[in-house]
Formats: sequence, C-alpha cells, structure tokens
Amino acid sequence: KMNSLVITLIFTSFAINQDAMAQSRLLEGVKRNPDEAKSICKSFRELNKKNVSTGSTKSIQKISIQKNISEGDAEIISMYVRGLYCPETF
Repeated sequence: KMNSLVITLIFTSFAINQDAMAQSRLLEGVKRNPDEAKSICKSFRELNKKNVSTGSTKSIQKISIQKNISEGDAEIISMYVRGLYCPETF
C-alpha cells in the first residue's frame, strides 16, 4: 500500500508541475511579445465599445481561435493581458 501511495504522489506531482510549466510557457510568449498583448488589448477595447466583456465566451473563443489554444488557456491569457496591459477594460 505504501509503495502505491508513493507512486501516486509522484505522478500527481509530475502532472501538476507539467500544468504549471505549460501555463508559464503560455504567459512567457505574451510577455516576450508586447505587440501581441497590445493587439489583444485593442480587441478588448473594441469589444467593450459593443458592451461585450473581455471575459465573455465570445472574447475567450476569439483568442482561442486566433492563437489555436484551448479556451482555458485563452482565459488565462485574457486575465494576464488585462491585468498587465489594459486594466481599464472590462
């Protein structure tokens, strides 16, 4: 029983670490390319003019499609970009 617990803990730790590393790479890409972040902010401002939230399904799907990433990853990028580059958007 103890061996199976240790093995389970090792695999769980590895999986969590992989997720954290993937998110880090995702955000590093935007961080290294401020023009991309500015472009996303421009898109957010255009959506806001139409009274569409940057956290809306429409906004998240747009980022997901543009960057060919999952909607979950697109939501992470959305929050990151808004927080650092265009906090005035909603």
